[in-house]
Amino acid sequence: MAAAFAALALMDASACFAQAQIQDAEAKLPGFEVASVRPTNPDQQMVNTFLTYPGGRIVAKGCTVSYLIMVAFDVDQFQISGGPDWVGMARGDRFDIEAKPPESSLSARWETSSPKIYPGNEERQMLQRLLAERFQFRFSRGTKEGAIFILAKGSKELKLTPPKDTKSFPWAGAISGGWFGGGMRGENISMPQLAERLRGFLRRPVLDQTGIDGSFDFEFPTGTDDNDSDIPAFLMSAMKGIGLSLKPSRGPVETIVIDHVERPSPN
Repeated sequence: MAAAFAALALMDASACFAQAQIQDAEAKLPGFEVASVRPTNPDQQMVNTFLTYPGGRIVAKGCTVSYLIMVAFDVDQFQISGGPDWVGMARGDRFDIEAKPPESSLSARWETSSPKIYPGNEERQMLQRLLAERFQFRFSRGTKEGAIFILAKGSKELKLTPPKDTKSFPWAGAISGGWFGGGMRGENISMPQLAERLRGFLRRPVLDQTGIDGSFDFEFPTGTDDNDSDIPAFLMSAMKGIGLSLKPSRGPVETIVIDHVERPSPN
């Protein structure tokens, strides 16, 4: 009996120690000065919309917890696992968030050409803390070897031009309708941003190894709307067409496993 009590006491002590470590890690993260979290009104049509305004103010509309994790940790949906159904992208509960960083923070001096540009590293950390405090979010983070793509310079001439509008939102996608109807074009986009955009299309990490600095416009027309049947093959062809190389490889894949999450506490 004494041994059993000793074992239980040891387990309790270990749990308390682990909880203290979690709280200590949270305390080291920067936090928003003010933040409100509310369930999304069913009549509100905006879904998974995350906007960042000058001064570091963020406005999230109709966001699932999975999407907030994607923004906070700079990962894609395929890198997140675990958690109850209500956190998921498809049928998950949705929330609206408005938050403002402290005046003393770097984020308070944030200037952006478009509210669609994702927040900087400090605000991502603030969002991580908000998830921990308001959603009781706990996670395991790891890296495993898996399928990736490498974005590099190709063997042909680069067909990247200086951006027509240096203040436009960095973007890459279809010339016309559908995913890649008519081909692919990019506007005011850097190579790291292009790699991140390709990551979403391919559902695989894309490592930028181009060594190319700056932002660019590009266009790869195909003259057909039937470019969606084999997305990886199309994207490899499109990158080759603008003088880049997109090749499958093996490499590190970051993972986020949801260990615990709760619906948020009231404001």
